[in-house]
Amino acid sequence: MNIDEETIRNRSTDAVFERGETYRKEGRIQQLDRFDDLVTAAVSGSKLYDVTIEFGGHSLDTKCSCPYDGGGDCKHVVAVLLDIAAGPPDDESEGVEAVLDDVSADDLREFVRDALAEHAELREQFLAHFGDEHRSVEEYREKIAQSFEQHADPVVFEAIDFSRFFEIAKQYRDRERYLAAATVYRAVFEEIDEKYNWIDGAHDHYAKTIQTALDGYADCILATDPTPEEFDTYAGVLEARATTEPRINDEQFWRALDDLEERYE
Repeated sequence: MNIDEETIRNRSTDAVFERGETYRKEGRIQQLDRFDDLVTAAVSGSKLYDVTIEFGGHSLDTKCSCPYDGGGDCKHVVAVLLDIAAGPPDDESEGVEAVLDDVSADDLREFVRDALAEHAELREQFLAHFGDEHRSVEEYREKIAQSFEQHADPVVFEAIDFSRFFEIAKQYRDRERYLAAATVYRAVFEEIDEKYNWIDGAHDHYAKTIQTALDGYADCILATDPTPEEFDTYAGVLEARATTEPRINDEQFWRALDDLEERYE
């Protein structure tokens, strides 16, 4: 887990780097945990933001739940990276592995079952990783709609974090269950488009979220090697959104449809 200040500077703008330095000095990092090459943190700004950093050899993948849409890493990620550079956090994976070696299968099963019962998001990821069934588009859309309802006051001013749904889609894709993943992506772009008149801030965040879902949907549809008839059905989903009133994001959906058709041909 080697990273230095120069690398962090190169991953952000000068202004953001300075803000990240200030955030770290002000003690805004509320929590910092490490499990093997994965670091998770909570950094306070206008609200508490979740930061995830994954080290993979020479690569570095960073995510933050804040609405930053500028170039490079945001100030919350910079603050955490600077803290890691100053001294990598203790790795909890070894302790967990040692306990796993000793715990019985029955005790582990009971623990997992209790954890899944208490944490809905963990349960969804578990089912996506191991289960044979998956939720419908409508069921995922209902959950996304609940996020909008929770943040509306009376409209949504801030960026809602949809990473949990993208993580579920990734679990399906890792298992080559591409239609299940496409269902998740479709729910994300359909419901955000449906609720776009609720949004009064962080518009770039929502446009990028829709695009990420559209890209994932297209990749998954093409991965199934669909027949022409199947392809028409999947492409029709995009055309339907492009022609749904009010046509706020119609150009984005038309571009996605054109790109999907070009790649299929």
